[in-house]
Amino acid sequence: MLIPQGMAYAMIAGLPPVYGLYASTIPLILYALLGTSRQLAVGPVAMVSLLTAAGVATLAEPGSDTYIALAIALALMVGIIQFLLGAFRLGFLVNFLSHPVVSGFTSAAALIIGFSQLKHLLGISLPKGGHVHEILLAAVRQIDQVHLPTFLLGAGGILVILVARRIDRRIPAPLLAVLLGILAVSILGLDQLGVRIVGEIPVGLPSLSLPALNGSVIQSLLATALAISLVSFMESIAVAKAIQSRHRVDELDPNQELIALGAANIGGAFFQSYPVTGGFSRTAVNDQAGARSGLASIISAGLILLTLLFLTPLFHNLPNAILAAVIMVAVFGLIDYKEVIHLWHTDRSDLWMLAVTFVATLALGIEEGILIGVVLSLGLVIYRTSRPHIATLGRVPGSDFYRNVERFDHLEIRPDILILRLDAQLYFANLNYCKDQIRRQVREKGPALRCLVLNAESISHIDSSAAQMLHDLIRDLRGQGLTIMMNSIIGPVRDRMAAHGLLDLIGADHIQMSVQDAVDAFDAMQGRQPLPEQYSEYASQANAL
Repeated sequence: MLIPQGMAYAMIAGLPPVYGLYASTIPLILYALLGTSRQLAVGPVAMVSLLTAAGVATLAEPGSDTYIALAIALALMVGIIQFLLGAFRLGFLVNFLSHPVVSGFTSAAALIIGFSQLKHLLGISLPKGGHVHEILLAAVRQIDQVHLPTFLLGAGGILVILVARRIDRRIPAPLLAVLLGILAVSILGLDQLGVRIVGEIPVGLPSLSLPALNGSVIQSLLATALAISLVSFMESIAVAKAIQSRHRVDELDPNQELIALGAANIGGAFFQSYPVTGGFSRTAVNDQAGARSGLASIISAGLILLTLLFLTPLFHNLPNAILAAVIMVAVFGLIDYKEVIHLWHTDRSDLWMLAVTFVATLALGIEEGILIGVVLSLGLVIYRTSRPHIATLGRVPGSDFYRNVERFDHLEIRPDILILRLDAQLYFANLNYCKDQIRRQVREKGPALRCLVLNAESISHIDSSAAQMLHDLIRDLRGQGLTIMMNSIIGPVRDRMAAHGLLDLIGADHIQMSVQDAVDAFDAMQGRQPLPEQYSEYASQANAL
């Protein structure tokens, strides 16, 4: 499976097919020695190949010596970035790409990759690097020029792969399609009829050479290298976790995975490899074939080396249409329509984020789509944390438990006490919202209000800005005649409040272990205890409201 996919993905990257085989040797061995996943199959993948083409094609003609040198230098840059991220334990940065963003980006990229292969499948000339709609329009205009033998061969390859997978997913369907395609060309002489073939593939191992890396190359490729570093790591760690969860063996170490992938790309760059990562389909096949350690990848790399030494002449008659079929079947399986359906029923905001990323990637390009997705993810995080959930609590009758009055009926609500639970950390981005919400609820409670209880059990952190806000708010509300109580302050927050003088301001007798303790302490300060019939009256009034 690795041989046809490696050659096909090299075509996506704008490289001669043999560079896909080069990328399937040294990187596999280095990852097997350093990685923490036992089944992850590292090598060329469609997404990284597309990103490589998107970043390098603007700088040189695809397939030229300069283009190849830049692609190899890009592998070295990606490797260095990933290695440093792992060494400094910065694997958490990948979390800035949320799942809906990744799903939207992956689905759009799958369409871009798939339709970019139409020219090989149909045997016609289509615009290079065009958007999907431009490629489709050009294909429709040239529908009468489709090369029928090429199309039939490519369609047959797609059919072979799909049928073989349906029979048994352990069958190396892409390799079977490659073998049948080579036989068809050799026996029927299809190349004489205009079917384009791979042609001569250099025999021999990749040579050891120093990647051409300098200041101008780094400046030109840095954005692409960063994008590939994050996207490829995310793809790799996602499939590694999926396989690991089935076997329940050693835990994956994300930072060690970054180091391993970085080493694979750095080492591969010295042996003419372009950027690689862990792939979905080959990892699944690797696992189904019984791989239990990195030795499986080392054996795979060894077989690729043997192929480079002795078997490359056998691929001379490999049709480009078959490689296009391999690519199209692989990438169209990445279109995640199930996630769209799931988000439609569960989270429309995430669905919009997926849709915007999808459209942006299709309309603007790969790198722009990733950037917009990251900005959307960060923007949503900031928006949600700047408007935290604040619950008004009421007492469950006959107990010391307090629950959200908007979620439970028949709670006991007193007109002289307002109990609020802030479900977030307090920091500079949300302090104004929290302050405004507290003041609003105090106003709505009316002149009967005598006590504000702040339940702090869900507050995990406060910064200096939030501490100053609490300081001013407490003084202001006390000036209005309110008693301020707090309860369930966790240790780290208590330490921060003490450092800012808030504990002294509130007073030790105004800080309690639970909401009920705070209510009882307030009642004790007033020299009375609430009567059960009062609770019933308050509850009926609240339910009426």
